[in-house]
Amino acid sequence: MVHGLGGSAINWMAVGPELAKNHHPLALDLAGFGETPLHGRSAAVGANANLVHDFITKVVGEPALVMGNSMGGHIAILESADHPRWVTACVLVDAAVSGEDLRRADPVRFGALAALSIPGVGTSFLDRQLRGLDAEALTRRAFEIVCADPTRLASEVVEAHVKLTREREHLGRQNARAFVQALRSIGLRMADPRFWSRVAKVTAPTLIVHGSVDRVIPLAAARELHRHRPDWELRVIEGAGHVPMLETPDQFMEVMRTYQQPLGHSLRTAS
Repeated sequence: MVHGLGGSAINWMAVGPELAKNHHPLALDLAGFGETPLHGRSAAVGANANLVHDFITKVVGEPALVMGNSMGGHIAILESADHPRWVTACVLVDAAVSGEDLRRADPVRFGALAALSIPGVGTSFLDRQLRGLDAEALTRRAFEIVCADPTRLASEVVEAHVKLTREREHLGRQNARAFVQALRSIGLRMADPRFWSRVAKVTAPTLIVHGSVDRVIPLAAARELHRHRPDWELRVIEGAGHVPMLETPDQFMEVMRTYQQPLGHSLRTAS
């Protein structure tokens, strides 16, 4: 299970225990996020895609179902396209792919993203935006962006994310550096039309899961992805935002339980 931009392995904590009843779920922190520091590495999508492949080959040690949220969904597509024999199936949760809504970004959002994309300027811009916010405020702001209704989050989910945010405070500018590197990278990759050739190369059975009111990656992007790959299943979770596995875990697990074919065999073999 691969988290998204600014996320961590605990983004899967609301569904991990339920998945573990019948399967062997493993979640990792990408470089620059969670408890995996940069240590001179890159937080760009390509570098973290390599990290995911190394994790599958060296830690899992056998082909696996790869599930990714947001940027992690984009990485799951890259892994499935570039290393097909290591991926038994793929689940894309509000995956970071381009759609018409994103290509028509509003001027305010576009200006902020442009500032973040400029080398040397992006980190300073982000520092100014977040200055003075404590761990609770940062976590609350993040959940307000990615959730349709943050009040639905379980208290233990919020507490775990606040705790991790507080633990990462000592990293200082490394937090912003990793975020900006990853944001710049995923933005460029989403805008690159060659990405669709990677989508076409995926041979693993794939499920697209998307929140109906995702404000980060609109549902239109998932529908466009489905138009490129009509053989993939698309399941929409009504009323959910960008992280349905955290915000609406029961509905998310219902999708996973009911979608038995063709993912069912892959899920069983991962037990």
